[in-house]
Amino acid sequence: MGASQSGRVHMFQDLADKTGFSIEQINNLHNRFMYLTQDEDTLRREHLENISNLALNPIRRQIIEAFFDKRNLGEKEKGCLQEIGFQEFVTVLSFFRPPKPRTADEEMKNIKKEKLRFLFNMHDTDNDGVITLDEYRRVVEELLSSYETIGAETAKAISDAAMLEVASVTVGQMGPDEFYEGITFEQFMQILKSLEIETKMNIHFWNLDTRTMPCGK
Repeated sequence: MGASQSGRVHMFQDLADKTGFSIEQINNLHNRFMYLTQDEDTLRREHLENISNLALNPIRRQIIEAFFDKRNLGEKEKGCLQEIGFQEFVTVLSFFRPPKPRTADEEMKNIKKEKLRFLFNMHDTDNDGVITLDEYRRVVEELLSSYETIGAETAKAISDAAMLEVASVTVGQMGPDEFYEGITFEQFMQILKSLEIETKMNIHFWNLDTRTMPCGK
């Protein structure tokens, strides 16, 4: 076995230990990564924009940006990268990995919190630690835009109502001397506490078998 092959095996095993993906899944993801980048070592935004199934997602822009958000890559500093390598690619995809069967309750709570933090970062577009009401309204409006039966004006009205409802909930939890700046992560978790995000937020547009994965090229 050559040195490069040995290094790849070690990297794949390290990624499997960190992300919970199997070696086979990581190998398939590596094939997908190389296909998307046309055998380059780094992936850029335009590579992800070529995925046809992702193009149909109403929050496509946020999903793409999530791959380059330093907060999702374990880095302490804020901001975004212009390109990422394979390890960062797998790290972000691991947020979409469904939990394994018979996962302990405490671990399931941690998985849910990690996925909610990922979603929070996705919608906190200016990296200031809060989701403003305008950011929240925009997300709801984009999600509603995927329904052909809902017109633009109706979608805007529903998103405005959702924004006001969240405002009433979060402002109601504040003390008299506090100033409302937006939805904090703690409030975000409270709003979505009934959502089983740990099982619902999984890879549905990334078929891990590249032989059957639809491609946009």
